[in-house]
Formats: sequence, structure tokens, C-alpha cells
Amino acid sequence: MTNKNKFDGWSLDDRDPKVIDAFMPVWEWLYHYYFRVTTDGWHHIPPQGKILVIGSHNGGLATPDTFMFAYHWFRRFGTERLTYGLMHPTVWQVSPKIISQWAAQCGAVVAHPKMARAALERDAAVLVYPGGGEDVFRPHHLRDKIYFAGRKGFIKLALREGVPIIPLISKGAHDTLFVLADFYKQVRQLHEWGMPWLLGIDPVVFPVYLGLPWGVGIGPWPNIPLPAQIHIRVCAPIVFERYGREAASSRHYVNACYEQVRHQMQLELDHLVQEISVNQS
Repeated sequence: MTNKNKFDGWSLDDRDPKVIDAFMPVWEWLYHYYFRVTTDGWHHIPPQGKILVIGSHNGGLATPDTFMFAYHWFRRFGTERLTYGLMHPTVWQVSPKIISQWAAQCGAVVAHPKMARAALERDAAVLVYPGGGEDVFRPHHLRDKIYFAGRKGFIKLALREGVPIIPLISKGAHDTLFVLADFYKQVRQLHEWGMPWLLGIDPVVFPVYLGLPWGVGIGPWPNIPLPAQIHIRVCAPIVFERYGREAASSRHYVNACYEQVRHQMQLELDHLVQEISVNQS
């Protein structure tokens, strides 16, 4: 796919393995010494071919578990393997140009069905975090809950394209900041009464959190993650009974598949949390 504005997330061709290679030493240090990552389950990922990796991410806009997963992925499969990650359109709108450029060069594209389909048509691996901003800024007491914000587009994508879903879970990254609450409903009410959005963009979430560098962060501002240990697990593929356009067009079937994925990932996360608790006691 081609685009008019380079590095705006609407092209698959901006991905540059050399740029990814340049980031690898930084990610390696963070992986081993800052977040002290433990990970398993990588045998569930086929060495080639198109797949849909579905995750729940944590830790505010920094999403350290996403970057640590990416580091291990590239270390295992190499930077040449076609891999793309969907990034929320709002993040593309508010990010400085250099951040958008680096994101695009590392394989990020706009979170839009046509970009995901185009990547799968190239036999690529596609990483999706359906929960978006509501997921990364969910309150700290929900840190061990899978939250997709009701978004089911990834199910329709998997059914239409006939690809397996590889669930991805993690524990620890939501301790790199502490989200107290999300006040989006209240802020949206103020907007409806006439208060303009900052930069004219609906933020989707409006958290209040404790974390670096602000101390108390008000709103979805970028954060510097605290050095909490992160545990990442790749789970067994989820294969549905039916695929194809007809399956993807059935609301009842899509809802059932959505609940299957959410429920299975929650069970896996519960097991991971329990394992970590036992190992630390």
C-alpha cells in the first residue's frame, strides 16, 4: 500500500529492518536489566506465515510489555520477518514526527481493518491490542483483567482471513505506573457543555495516575515506566469452528468467538498471576 505522507501509518512499506536493528541494543538492556523480563510459550508461534497475535497491554502510553515482546520476537525470528503492529489513530495524531517515523519504521501501522488485511495478505504476523487506550490506562485494581473495551473487529478479521489467533498476556507492566481512576465520562460531559478538547482531539480516556515524571499525571500523558519486573506469556493458538465471510457477518457467532477469546485469555492470565505469586512466596 502507498501513502501521500511518509510515516503516517498508512503504508506497509515504511517498515525498515535496519532501524529495528538499531533499537535492539536499547531494548536488550531494558529487557535484561530494567524490566528483568521472563517469558515463555514461544513454541506456539509458527516460524513463518500469517498469524494474528492478540494481546492486552499495560503501563500507559509507554506500554513496556509491548516493546519487550517486540524485542524477544525480533531476537527469535529476526527483523526481516514481516511483522506489523496496529497503533491507535489518536496516537498517530498526537505523536511528534520523529516518534511517528520510528514507529512506522519498526512496523507500526494505523489501527484500521484495511491495514490489517493488507498486512495479512503479505503473509505477515499482525499484533493487535483491541483494548486501546482504555486498556493501557485501566485502573490499577483491574491490572489482572483482560479488557478489550468491547471491540470485536479483530474477531471479524480473523474469521474473514482464516487466520489463527495467538493470545498474548503479561503481568507486571501495569505496575510501572499506578492508574487511580479514569475520569473520561466526566471530562466528556464538560466537553458537551462547551469545553474544547486539547488539540481538538477526543482523548478516549482521561486517567489520573501516579508515575514518572509527573508524580501525579492528569490525562493520558506519556510516562516513564517504573522498573517493575515483567512476565510475558504466549498462549496456545485459538482456532474457531467456522471461518469465512458468512461467519464474520454473524453477530451471534462473532460475539461467541469474542467471549471465547476473552475468557481463554483471562484463564491464562489468572494462571500466570497465580504462578508468579507462588514463586515469590
